Amino acid sequence: MGITEPGADDGAIGAVERAFAVVGVVREHVTVRIDDVATALDIPTSTAHSHLATLESIGYVVQGEDGYRLSCRFLRDGVAVRQRRNVFGATRAEIEALAESTGEVANLGVEENGQRVLLYQAEGTEAVYDNAPIGEHTEMHWTALGKAILAHLPAEYIDEVVDTYGMPRATRHTITDRDRLDSELARIEDRGYAVEDEERREGIRSVASPIVVDGRVVGSISVSGPKARLDDERIEAEILPELRNTVNVVEVKYAYE
Repeated sequence: MGITEPGADDGAIGAVERAFAVVGVVREHVTVRIDDVATALDIPTSTAHSHLATLESIGYVVQGEDGYRLSCRFLRDGVAVRQRRNVFGATRAEIEALAESTGEVANLGVEENGQRVLLYQAEGTEAVYDNAPIGEHTEMHWTALGKAILAHLPAEYIDEVVDTYGMPRATRHTITDRDRLDSELARIEDRGYAVEDEERREGIRSVASPIVVDGRVVGSISVSGPKARLDDERIEAEILPELRNTVNVVEVKYAYE
């Protein structure tokens, strides 16, 4: 287990890095023209055109009247990646059932390269969606999903995560002190669940439990919603029993898949 620091050279090929930078600009702006890419990346227009033309030729961007946009090949690739994660197959139906039973948003998260990745999400009838897209990478200490996983990772790896990404702030409630994070992780490990209290989004609260199979954490499941609805009393009386039952089922399914 190790982390590749964002931006680290380590034999990187500049043309590949530039191509993915172009993809990032197109993703951020939805539709772009050549000049938009050139300006955003501070590169010559001819270079921007070459990258876009190459991406178009291999099918990863398409050109329309308004400019270039990403193609559905990225959707194909993303779905393939998710389908090959065993935890997704063991969890999808249970996440949907959890969202239905709680009425809130249920989420599946995994750790990749020291960050929390949102792998799947289902919305209950009363759900308030906080605009977190599938595939989103965030700092581990921002979310209940991430903290639930961190609490079950080796101390040396947690050191590496913090050394690589630091402890940036998402809201005024985010934990930004390492000693406080260590105390929080010890508490999570002891009680078996993590709470996110407006640490990533103002007004949003979340509770998460880790998925642990054969002593190894393979992901986490959470329920999230408005702070006013996810108070301590409801978490203890309703959400946690549902969440724990879901995790138990998932762990058994994962072990036998």
